[in-house]
Amino acid sequence: MMQEQVESRPGSRKKKGLSVSTVISISLVLLMVGVLGMIILAGKNLSNYVKENIYLSVIFQKTAAEKQVLQLQKEIAELPGVRATEYISKEKAAESLQKELGEDFMTFLGYNPLPASMDVHVEAEYAATDSIAGLEKQIREEKLVEDVVYQKSLVESVNSNIRTISLVLLGVCALLAIIAIALINNTIRLAIYSQRFIIKSMQLVGATKNFIKRPFLWLGILHGLIGALVAIGLLVALVYFAEQQLPELKAVLNYRELGTVFIIMFICGIIISLISTYFAVSKYLRKRMPQLYH
Repeated sequence: MMQEQVESRPGSRKKKGLSVSTVISISLVLLMVGVLGMIILAGKNLSNYVKENIYLSVIFQKTAAEKQVLQLQKEIAELPGVRATEYISKEKAAESLQKELGEDFMTFLGYNPLPASMDVHVEAEYAATDSIAGLEKQIREEKLVEDVVYQKSLVESVNSNIRTISLVLLGVCALLAIIAIALINNTIRLAIYSQRFIIKSMQLVGATKNFIKRPFLWLGILHGLIGALVAIGLLVALVYFAEQQLPELKAVLNYRELGTVFIIMFICGIIISLISTYFAVSKYLRKRMPQLYH
């Protein structure tokens, strides 16, 4: 009896060692996936921030009454694609120009030559050349509007750069996804390989395939679950540390969306681990005993 217990200890320790190494491997791979997801979210929020800071300057007729202008502002604010509007009176425009020039130009001229205007900020989804051009045309049709000005080249440049960055991130995401699946799959296959004789022995004594697979599949799910929890914990610590070093990150990290990344990490950890375990066990169930030695 004592001899059996002594002999069982090394095998038990080996299994624990394999389980720990499997969980660590899954955790590191899922952490990589989580970091990539965080980068994609931050990039998306940053691009939205840039797009939402694109605006059209609406110049009003000098003869336009402020009451009429404010009424028109309400109408423009309700147009599709408009995120916010900011009315700039003649007086406010003069104050801003005086600060920029560093002198009182109104004293020299004797009057305020600046017209009232309004900045129209668009929603991120409408920050495309065609959408802004359509909005510009719609605003120009108003009688109180003298001119509509915006940096068309900036809009084109922003959208072009965002498209390029999105394609690069998509390519990196696809590549890392393949690497993640391959690494988790290989780790689990090695763990199952060490137990191939146990699998075959159970089969030889009459155990059904489903009976043999079941404990391994549950163990695979457990490994994926624990690995995901460890990876999420590490990612939370990483985000906290990054925000301490770069407080600006808080402006581009949406914690509700970050929760979606955590859920994806959970799902990836469990599903990849489960599928890899299933195919690894099935592989050794199909093999004959002599083939297990190769």
